[in-house]
Amino acid sequence: MARTTYPDRVTSQAARATPSSPDLPGRTGDGEPSRGAALAVRAAIAAVPVAVVAGLLGIAFSGAALPEVIADPGALVRWGLPVVTTVVQLTTALTIGALVMCAVVLPRAGGPRETHTTNDSRPHTVFPRTSRRTPTPDGAAWRRAQALAAGAAVAWTLAAVVQLVFTYANTAGRPLGGENFGEELGYYVTQIEAGRSGLVGVVMVGVTAVLAVGVGGYTSAAWTGVAALAALAPTALTGHAAGAASHDLAVSSLWLHLVGVTLWAGGLAVLCLTANRTGRDLPDAVARYSALAIWAYALVAISGVVNAWIRIGGLDGLATRYGVLVLVKAALLVVLGAAGWWHRRSTIPALRASAAAGTSALRTAAFWRLAAGEVVVMGAVMGVAVALGSSAPPVPQTPSAVSPAELITGRPVPPEPTALRWFTEFSPDVLFGLLALAGIGVYLGWVWRLRHRGDAWSWPRTVSWLAGLVLFAWVTNGGAAVYGHILFSAHMVQHMMLVMVVPIFLVLGAPVTLALRALPSRSDGSRGPREWLLALVSSRVAAFFSNPIIAAVNFAGSMIVFYFTGLFELALTSHVGHVAMVVHFSLAGYLFVNALIGIDPGPKRPAYPFRLLLLFATMAFHAFFGLALTTMTALIAADYFGGLGLPWGVDAIADQQQGGAITWGIGEIPSLVLAIAIAIAWSRDDERLARRTDRAADRDGDAQLAEYNAMLARLAEDDRKE
Repeated sequence: MARTTYPDRVTSQAARATPSSPDLPGRTGDGEPSRGAALAVRAAIAAVPVAVVAGLLGIAFSGAALPEVIADPGALVRWGLPVVTTVVQLTTALTIGALVMCAVVLPRAGGPRETHTTNDSRPHTVFPRTSRRTPTPDGAAWRRAQALAAGAAVAWTLAAVVQLVFTYANTAGRPLGGENFGEELGYYVTQIEAGRSGLVGVVMVGVTAVLAVGVGGYTSAAWTGVAALAALAPTALTGHAAGAASHDLAVSSLWLHLVGVTLWAGGLAVLCLTANRTGRDLPDAVARYSALAIWAYALVAISGVVNAWIRIGGLDGLATRYGVLVLVKAALLVVLGAAGWWHRRSTIPALRASAAAGTSALRTAAFWRLAAGEVVVMGAVMGVAVALGSSAPPVPQTPSAVSPAELITGRPVPPEPTALRWFTEFSPDVLFGLLALAGIGVYLGWVWRLRHRGDAWSWPRTVSWLAGLVLFAWVTNGGAAVYGHILFSAHMVQHMMLVMVVPIFLVLGAPVTLALRALPSRSDGSRGPREWLLALVSSRVAAFFSNPIIAAVNFAGSMIVFYFTGLFELALTSHVGHVAMVVHFSLAGYLFVNALIGIDPGPKRPAYPFRLLLLFATMAFHAFFGLALTTMTALIAADYFGGLGLPWGVDAIADQQQGGAITWGIGEIPSLVLAIAIAIAWSRDDERLARRTDRAADRDGDAQLAEYNAMLARLAEDDRKE
């Protein structure tokens, strides 16, 4: 009887291969680390002083560290705050980079080698056979990355605490340790908005550190990475973005910029610091990081341009000292982009060739030398970024509100809405705009991949997906977004489009099915996009929220909770609240529609009669909700809508009642479309069942009908005997 071998009980010599084996990339023939790998480690460490020096030179050039005429905090604070901020940025990047490398790049020891799906779309794990040609990963690099994440997260927490203290001292012009400094600091972090945001950020970083210390697998690494990315939000909400005239755009672009930088720089730093432990996994790890770095670089470039434009206001701003620092940072990013292009063109193919030939020590030297140079330049970029954040931009960042509406909304009042202006007015939201563009690009890339290998994909599905994302982009960036901040009726257009119309197009695009067909699977036990997608659709959390009843309750009930509590006004006055609103209702609508007419793998969908029952129940709810709004005489979010004083004269109660009618109207039309789609699917399902029955009858000579007739004959015979 054959013995079953599990990955954590592998005993073959090849499966126990360690980075000290002489034929592993990054090692020389005698088992010692290659000079290139050692250089990469030293370069990653050297990036720290490079970043600090670059930051200090930058603030010296911009004049940000000059003594204040009034309320000067002292040289220690003026020069120490940029140093501490640099440490925060570096530890942030290292934490997030290490967590991402653990979650999506590096394999763990003894993990399953491959996950695939059967026809029922459920994931199944295939354990590897041990051999010399496909050794089980030893996980040394993964463990080193996890240790780096834990250590960096703890250092991030400590540095964030010091940064908060220095920030208060610099803002208040109070030297460290002055009279009543501790009492004033306590007031700052509890009563002042900027201080509260800083304290929330410190708490979020501390939670991330606790989670990072306990990371033990792919899932925990991913969740901790999400927590770390969320901890970047308070940073985006403070600083120059907090008072920018284009507040929402500045906050979103800065957060995206931080995400891109930490993924890109942190990932490369971890790759260098684990160089001596990557072993046979090095070519795959580099290729995976390279794919991630392309996205991160694009994110950094786009968000950086948006941020710079907000702060310099035009080309004339480049002639200022702040503009010169922007140009220096841009030039360094171009250099890094060129290095990345050379990696993909030359060094990564050479790395794969060296791994295949077993002569890695010499051929990987070029890769590590270039990577070492990159990580040092990245340190300089982060130092310049700290200098920019510490310096005053040429464009004043305090909006000059001249009307009650601008005071409340924080944005200029648009012209009076007309049918044409609904399609010509725009309020750019870089977060959701880039999300829509990325969704379109990735989907088309998957379709091209299928067609390139000779597989077909339905063009109506492609058109449906593209239409859904174009509509999503308009709802979050176009007229609905412009007027949704000042008119309740326009807000309800935005809301109902997100929750009822956009999901229909996206669900019919079948993105999960396309992804599972287009994405490659991994064989070393690590989790790539396909493996994470399978883990998501088969998770208990997804099963719970995708349950048709839960999806329907969430779809309908969350509207009551949202509009009749303070959450609605929070979404109107807070950018984070607005983003949360868009994400929640988009997901709620998608899950509900997917439960009714979806074709992607996921929830166990109910019988068609029950689907219609759920749909009719939600239709009744929309009618009730819309009717309630049309008859209400109390204003929802009265402090907000009641104080706008729009120049073209708007009756807030009448506009709210119009919003109720819009809720009713927009809700019923998509519901009718869904009902028709369910009826068509029901009819097609009956036709497929009939065809299967006919084929079975042809194969067995209609045995079921003959048996049924025989049963009737026996019953009739029994009746005659009685």
